[in-house]
Parts: sequence; structure tokens; C-alpha cells
Amino acid sequence: MEFSANQISALLGGTIEGEGNRTVRNVSGIESAKEGDLCFLGDAKYVHYLTNTQASVVLMSRDIAYEGKTEATIIRVENARGAMATLLGEVAKVLHPAKRGIETGAYISEGVSVPEDAYIGFGAYIGKGVQLGVGVQIYPQTYIGDGSVIGDGSVLYAGVKVYYGCRIGKGCILHSGVVIGSDGFGFEPDEQRVYHKVPQIGTVVIEDDVEIGANTTVDRAMMGETRIGKNTKIDNLCQIAHNVQIGESTVLCAQVGIAGSSKVGSHCTLTGQVGVAGHIEIADGCIFGAKSGVAGSIKKAGQYMGLPAIEANRWRRAQAVYRRLPDIYRKLL
Repeated sequence: MEFSANQISALLGGTIEGEGNRTVRNVSGIESAKEGDLCFLGDAKYVHYLTNTQASVVLMSRDIAYEGKTEATIIRVENARGAMATLLGEVAKVLHPAKRGIETGAYISEGVSVPEDAYIGFGAYIGKGVQLGVGVQIYPQTYIGDGSVIGDGSVLYAGVKVYYGCRIGKGCILHSGVVIGSDGFGFEPDEQRVYHKVPQIGTVVIEDDVEIGANTTVDRAMMGETRIGKNTKIDNLCQIAHNVQIGESTVLCAQVGIAGSSKVGSHCTLTGQVGVAGHIEIADGCIFGAKSGVAGSIKKAGQYMGLPAIEANRWRRAQAVYRRLPDIYRKLL
């Protein structure tokens, strides 16, 4: 596909600096761009690349100052990264349009109504009493258990498994291998320390506009519900245990694990491999550094790091001392 700088600017509400008729066919990073490429520049520390870049067009945030020369056409926008995301979204609609229809080999239980604009792929299984919203996309080998609800416009990629009675909101994206509603990890030992399963009879509720990465699992509640708040984004290989509550617009990066019955607030960020203990609460607006271990409740917004997680500035000071411990030890001998 080919777009001109003028077309891109009109779509994004940008301002052109340079030749508006220049065209692009690909996207790339500004440091490795070639003729015909479109790039974005949203951080002033990369502005020096403009001098020698071979890119044809560069989306650039308005607040980045640059007085040098460049051969590229610049399109000024409020947020270059956000503008690129918007543009790629439009391109994706053209390159990968929504599918429609029911493919041969899909199984749909009697009485389930499939909207005309929905897509059900080969080998998908739709259980009894399932409700499918307008425009849903159910890719091949996906399983939707009895009584589940899939909201309007949601996309379940190949191999997603939604156990019985779960509710997926509107505009959600579940990537391959996601499992929603598997049993929570509940066992009770008897007098001989033999473990017996505690039935998990609750459900999972995924609110609107949630995206869940490949091979992530969200366990059903023992009683009540496990709930993921709207607009929350969850990366690959995360584990959300039974009865967990996650607020709105929270981000969980890869390999995050949240133990049972914990509550994570809205607008939080848990970076890679953060672990959260069970039965604790995390306030809105908390950010946890990679590999942090949250062992107790966090009652105010802020940045936290370490195991157990403490205020980030305090953790950095502690690490500075830790690195010097061998020298301190020798002095004390």
C-alpha cells in the first residue's frame, strides 16, 4: 500500500513541513529507515537521527524542537507515537479486514444465535446458551463453554478457551492460548495432609476493551467472580488467580502473577515478572519495577521496587549500600 504525506496528515490532523506529495510504502525505525519508509519521532533524544535519515516521511511530536536540515518530510502531530498507532490501526483494517460467516467444521449448539456479521472459524465450538455479540470474531479451534457471553466486536484468536458461564465484554481481544475460567487453585488438606479439591463455582468477568496476551490464564472464582476492569491490558504469560479484582486501565507486563483474592487498583503498571501475594490490596496509580514482589498491601500511589516491594527511591539507596557491602565488611574486620 502507498500513502502520501498529504493523506497521512489529513487523517491525523497534522501539519506538514516539507514536500506533501512524498509517498511511503513501509514503516520502520528512524535509525534504519530507507526511502519510502514512514517513521515516528516522539522522544527528543532521537532527534539527531533527522539529519541523516533516509526516511521519506517522519511523524514528529510538536513539542520536539529541531532547527537542523533533513531530507524527510515532517508531519507535526501532538503525540507521534499515538499518531502512529492510529495510522497503523487504519492500515490494519485494510490489510486484515474482519472476517464474516461460519466456516465448515465449526460446531454451534442448537439455539445459539450467530449475528450476520460474525465470524466462526473451522473447528470452533460454541456451547449451549452462548450469547454472541455483533461483529464477534471467533477464530479456529476456539472453545466457548455453555452459558458464556462474548460482547460486540470482541476477537478471540485461534485456540482461546472460555470455560462455562464466563462473560467477555465489548471490543475485547484475546490472543491465542488464552484460558478464561479455568478452576482456581483451591485445595484443602485433611488430617492426613491429603489434599482435596475445593470446587470453584464462581465466574470470570472481563469488562470492555480489555486485551489479553497469548497463553495468559484468568482463573474462575471459588465463589463470586474474578473481574478484569475495562481498558486493562495484559501481556503474554500472565497468571490471574481466583477472585482477583483488577481495576480500569491497568497494565500487566509479561509473566506477572497475581495470587488469589488480591485487588489491584486502576491505572497501575506491573512490569515484567512482578509477583503479587494473595489477599492484599494495591491502590490506584501504583507502578512496580520488574521482578518486584508485592508481599503486603500498598495504600498510596507511587513507584515501588524490590522484594519485598518498597518505595523505588528507598530501594535504589538500599541497592547502593548493598553493592558496597564487601568493602564495608573488610573495613569492619
